[in-house]
Order: sequence, then C-alpha cells, then structure tokens
Amino acid sequence: MIRIYTEIEQGKEWIAQHRGCPPLFACVLGFTETGLIPGISAAGRTSEDRKFTAVADAEFLYYGAEHKPKYPLPPLSAGASPVLISRAVVEALHIPVYFFNAGLPYPPNIPVIDLGGASAKCLSHGNALKLSTVEHLLEVGLLWGERLAAKVQGSYVVLGECVVGGTTTALAILLGLGINAAGKVNSSHPVCNHTQKLAVVQAGLEKMKERWGGKALGRFRESTPSPHLPISPSHVDPLQLVAAVGDPMQISTAAMAIALSRSCGVLLAGGTQMLAVYALMKAITMTYALPWRSQQVVVGTTRWVAEDPTGSTVELAQLINCSGSPVPLLATELTFSNSRYPQLQAYEQGFVKEGMGAGGAVIAAHLYQNWQQNQLLSAIETQIERML
Repeated sequence: MIRIYTEIEQGKEWIAQHRGCPPLFACVLGFTETGLIPGISAAGRTSEDRKFTAVADAEFLYYGAEHKPKYPLPPLSAGASPVLISRAVVEALHIPVYFFNAGLPYPPNIPVIDLGGASAKCLSHGNALKLSTVEHLLEVGLLWGERLAAKVQGSYVVLGECVVGGTTTALAILLGLGINAAGKVNSSHPVCNHTQKLAVVQAGLEKMKERWGGKALGRFRESTPSPHLPISPSHVDPLQLVAAVGDPMQISTAAMAIALSRSCGVLLAGGTQMLAVYALMKAITMTYALPWRSQQVVVGTTRWVAEDPTGSTVELAQLINCSGSPVPLLATELTFSNSRYPQLQAYEQGFVKEGMGAGGAVIAAHLYQNWQQNQLLSAIETQIERML
C-alpha cells in the first residue's frame, strides 16, 4: 500500500518506527491571489469558486457530508475534492484534526487556530507578503509545532495543506532556492500547465531582484542568471524569498515541521507543495541555525502525483536531496480504477490528484490500522454516497 520512491532505507526506517502509532492530523490553510489567474488551477471551476476552496474543504473535513455547509465544495471541471479521501480516514479512525488559518480571505466556518497571517498577493508582483508577516508566521509556527509535538508523545503528525495556486508558489520557492524545478511540478490539471506557471514565477523572481538588489540583502547576491535559475541559491534569505513569491502556508508548515521533528515524526502530506516546504525547511534551518532532525521527516503523497506523467515528482525530490538532509518520498498505491463513481475514476485520468493531506491520510490509515485498498475505497465511496 505504500511505495518509497527516494531514500528507500531511510523511508523504511521511518515506516517501521511509526507503524501502529496513532497519528494526529493538522491542516494548514492559506490563500494566494496567484490562484485567481484564469486557468492556473483546476481546484474550482472559476476564479470566484477558487476563493472558497480552502474554507469549503476545511468545513467538509470537519463536519462531513451530512452537514449543511456555509461554504459548499466548489464545482470542479472533473473529479471530486480530495477532502473526501481525508475525511473518510479521519472519521473512520477517529484521528484528531487541528486546523490552522495561515492567511485566508474568509474565516472558515469551523473551530480554527488563527496564526495571525495574511493572504498572499499574486506572486508575479514579487511582493506577495510583508516580511514582518513571514517572520511572525515562522515564530508562531515553531510555537505550534512544539505544542502539537507535546500532544502526540513520540508518534507523528500528518501535516496537510490547502492553498489554491500552491503548486505555482511552490515552483517559485524551489527556483528561488536554486532547484531547477521548471517542468517538474504537478498541478490539478490532467496535463500540467508548465509554461503558464513558469511565466508567472519568472515575472515574480525578476521583480524580487529589482526590489532587493544585490546590496539590500545580507545573504542575497546577483548571479549570472540561467533561464530557470534567476537567483544564486546560496545567497537567498528564505524568509525574504517567501515574502516575495511565496504563500502563508509554506512558512507556517515549514516552521511547524522543524519544531515537530525535534521530538516526533512528521509526514508532510502533499506532493510538489510539500517538497517545496521541505526545501524551505532546509534553507531556514541552515540560514538561521535552527535545530531540527531531518531524518524524522518524510513527504507522503498519492500515486497520481508521484507517477504523474506530466510532472517529474521523483526527479524533483532527488534534486532537493542532492544538497544533504535528504527526504524520503512516499506514496500510497490507492487506485480508483475499479470505483463505481466517475468522480473518483477521474483521478485515474489525471484530474485532481491530491490536496487536503489526502495521500498522507491514506498512508496513515495503512500504518495505523493496516487498511488495504478495499477498506479505503469503501470508506471513500461512502463519503460520495452521503454527499449525493
């Protein structure tokens, strides 16, 4: 049920250490106006729909299908929200869930911990967040990481996210850190819109260079730019990079995971976005000399992301691992090919793929209660039945 794609021995050790342990699930919600660019994301049919994706998914994860939502799940061009997968697992296995608002345009209609962040502007301006907001989210994220670690007593935390447009901000962070991620990220589209993403990101990174310049940053210096590496990786301050082209989920999740890793396991539940969070963790701990235990952290996603023929997730993980502190990339082998619902079969055609910690939730179900394909499919289809 779980396949390890990179750092196989380290991944096996992590799995063995956490098998049978009761997990805790935390979901960090954020927003970037990048997600409103026409065609950038399929997580909501229109730009207006996408403003509500995170709050709608959170409400469904908290209450389930029977609840009459304030924010209904947005219509998709195909498929069903991955929150159905996460909800099926946390409901059946009684996994405690914590929600964090890192920066949303609308407050979710559920109990949520407000981190005091803000929604990000479109990254193309190179001025997505105030640096003071990013610094605040780092501090409060470290604090909440410690608090969550105290609740799991040496088990592990599944850290999920919901940010529409987040694979584009992930691309910006990865390129800004000097990782050649162009053409390798995923998206909610069946064929990834690499050209559109890269154009938006390059515009933002160019604006960042204009704004900060070589002299303004202690750790930032101009380098000879190659087409996809606009900045020299060793001299970028990671907090200024997030402020320029990132989103509030990235810094909050990175900070939580750094603190969690000191005393428990961390399953970063996502694909491209969580690989970017991991790269950010490496940069932050190095730049600010923060203690962490990288071997406590894995990235866990779905097979639809790990084996997406229009991205290169495994290669991306290998590139991030090149510079020390490597991370295992895991994926659940869950399949919907024999589902009776077209909304789930759409995943096999490349729609949706991942979100709301879905892949991590499935990995946790297998580790905690040894759930297999038939149990998972049955629980997920039950969610659809109730919804219909």
